[in-house]
Formats: sequence, C-alpha cells, structure tokens
Amino acid sequence: MIQKRGEKMENDMPLYDRLTEHIKLGRSSFHTPGHKGNFFTPELMELDLTELPDTDALFEAEGVILRCEKAAARLFGAERSLISAGGCTLAIQAMLRLASLRGGRLLLARNSHRSAVNAAALLGIEPVWIMPEGGKSYTGRITPEAVEQAFDEHPDITACYITSPSYYGELCDVKGIAGVCHSHGALLLVDNAHGSHLAFMKENVHPLALGADMTACSLHKTLPVLTGGALLNISSGTLAECAKSAMSLFGSTSPSYMIMASIDKCISYMFSEGAAAYRKCEDDVGELKKLAAGLGIPQPEGHCDPLRLTLNTASRGISGERAQLDFFEKMNIDCEFCDGENAVMIFTPFNTERDILRVREAISELGKLREISEINGRNEVPPELPEKVLSLREAVLSIPEMISVADAAGRIAADTVCPCPPGVPLIMPGELIDEKIREALADNNIHKLMVCR
Repeated sequence: MIQKRGEKMENDMPLYDRLTEHIKLGRSSFHTPGHKGNFFTPELMELDLTELPDTDALFEAEGVILRCEKAAARLFGAERSLISAGGCTLAIQAMLRLASLRGGRLLLARNSHRSAVNAAALLGIEPVWIMPEGGKSYTGRITPEAVEQAFDEHPDITACYITSPSYYGELCDVKGIAGVCHSHGALLLVDNAHGSHLAFMKENVHPLALGADMTACSLHKTLPVLTGGALLNISSGTLAECAKSAMSLFGSTSPSYMIMASIDKCISYMFSEGAAAYRKCEDDVGELKKLAAGLGIPQPEGHCDPLRLTLNTASRGISGERAQLDFFEKMNIDCEFCDGENAVMIFTPFNTERDILRVREAISELGKLREISEINGRNEVPPELPEKVLSLREAVLSIPEMISVADAAGRIAADTVCPCPPGVPLIMPGELIDEKIREALADNNIHKLMVCR
C-alpha cells in the first residue's frame, strides 16, 4: 500500500515503540545486558562512527583498537584478546577456525549452543559428541572422566569444546578437563558466553585462569557492555598470530564503534571500581540463594555461577513460566528466562537495592506455596545419540524443507532444533528424527522444523 503524503501509517515504528514502552514499565532487569540501562550516558550515540585515519580498523587493529585489546588481555590474563562487535557467535566462529588449523578431530559437548554447531558445519568439522552428565532439570556438565574416555576412544582428537557456565549457571571442572586435554596434547576451548564476570569473583574461576586455551566471552551478558560486545581470549601466542584472520573470515567489515567503545569503557571500569562492585554483588546474590534454599526452593547442585539465581519452581508445584506471570511479573521483575521447571535471573552491580528487594519478596511469596510433588518437566532427549545419516556440512547446505513436527519421524534434520533459551539443540543437522526425538520436540513447543528434502 502506498502511503499518502501527510498520512501516518499504523504501527509505523513497531519495534522502536515497543522498546520505549517496555522501558516505561520500570521493571527490574535480571536478564542481559549486564549494564541494566544504568551505565552509559546518551552521549554514546555520538560515537557511531566508522574506520577513519584516527579511529583504527577492527581487523587491522594497529592503533587505538589494538591498545584497547591489549588492555583487555591484561584484564583477563590472556596472551591476546580480540574484540568482537558481532557477539559471542563471532568469537566462537573464530575460535573453531583456529582449532581447525591443527587438523584432527574436535570433541564437542552435546549441550553446545547452536552457534558452535553451525560454525562447525561451515568449517567442515565433523565432531565427536560428548554427553553432559546430571542434566535432569538443567543442561548438565561435561566431566574430566568423560573427556578422558573420549580421548581413549578417539586418539585423533586435537581440541575439546565445552560450555561453562551453562544457561542455568552450572560450572564444569574446567581445571580438570584442561589437565586431561593437555596431557593428550589437545586444546581446550570454552564457550564462556555467560561467564565474563567470573574473573572478578572472590575466587577467579574464569576458564582462562583454570587452564583453557581459548575462551569466547560475551561481555554484554554480565558486564557493562552494549549488546553484541564480546571477546575472544587466547592463552597461546602461536594461536594469537592467526586470530585476526580467523575472525575476519566471519565478521562484518562494518563493526559498531559504539559497541567497541562500550567495551573500552567497561575495561576501564573493571580496572578501577568494577571488581569490588562485582564482589559486593556476589554477596547480595549469595544471601538470596540462602533465602531460597531455606524455603525449600532447590537450585542446581555443585559449583555454580555466583551471580546467577536459578530457582526450581517445579519443586513448589508451579512451572517457571507460571511463576513469571504469577509472581515475578506482578512484582515488576523480568527474568532472564523461565522454562517448565525453573526461573533464571542474572545479577550485576547495576541492579539497584529496589531490584534486590523485589526478588527477595518474590522468593518469599514463592516459598509460601504448599510443597507438592514435582510437576512434569520437559521431555528429555534420550541419552543415546540419534542415528547420523549425513555430515553436519551436508545437512546444513542441503536444500531444506519446512514440515510439521507431527510429520517429522523418519526425516533427517537440516538445522539445529532447539528451544532458545537455553539454545541447546535437541537434534543436530544430519541426524535421523525418530519418534522419541519427535515427542521431545513437541513437548518443547516446537511445531515446525527444517528437514532435508
């Protein structure tokens, strides 16, 4: 329809209007980005520039961007840190490209984010899958013992890729896994998208400090950085030599200078008062975790992210989605995400005292529910890997067809299929969809998917 002069189209700016309307709600943000709208000034918009003689260029990085990256490396204890304005996805793509230069096989955690699976497909990497353990209500952890067994069965593995922390805050034994990998002459790559802040906790549990060779860190998720700001951290000088080339293979030649400038500002903040502020936040979240535990609301067992609160609402007979509607939303709280069993919140120092009070009240109200047997959680994918029919690359680059999940049994997946969050695939490209997988897809409210023709 042609718009007449002087006539305003209905919903002329639907996204812009929705965002501004949401801000006016005044809700407490316990989701990404980490700055919570409380760190940057409006003047940041003026920094939307481009490559100029005095502003450097991201994939050359010979001037001010290189100085910023060197500061980031000092902050995280890396040999080399590379800025990504294309999110953690770009850092993951570059990390896998660097690992592929060594040849051999890649050991890839089955609970990896779809960005890693897609990058492997584009690079022609055919992974050896390793299953997480203990993921009944969460996504589970990769263990050093499972990694050792994988090396015994596949001695040609040259790199291992894991995710830590998980979307629910579970931390793997990165130090133990690094020891196993290095004893076999292999690299350890960690998707640390949700753990950039771990370097600033009372105990430094950032994967790089625990022996990882490379980490992809989505700064914006937990640090004061604009959405899309990330780092590729590298511990080895040899890998660092090819890193810019690997990143430029996938990255845009028009990166956002606002995002890069926000990373620079964040680095300065973390070198000054930031670390102390994050440790104070660790204390605040610790008190909320104690409150939830005292009211009989379980959280993931084992070592977990100190700044992530995962409440197993199913233990109180209510799904995470229903808790969001009945408790959190009514108290002006936006969670990071809620599923059939849990409500997950991300805290940073940019959450106010009012925010913390709202969560405390919501937990107290949730704890008043009469404890009943757990409600039915999501249909878990069977521990046995589906039958592989095509390689990742063959499936991803095949001619796809969109079909109903009801008709999917017997077909071959052409794409990663996953609920997002947490973005963990239920079926991988090239795998046969059997009836159990089809039921799991349906139970996760996935109604359509791409299959190979």
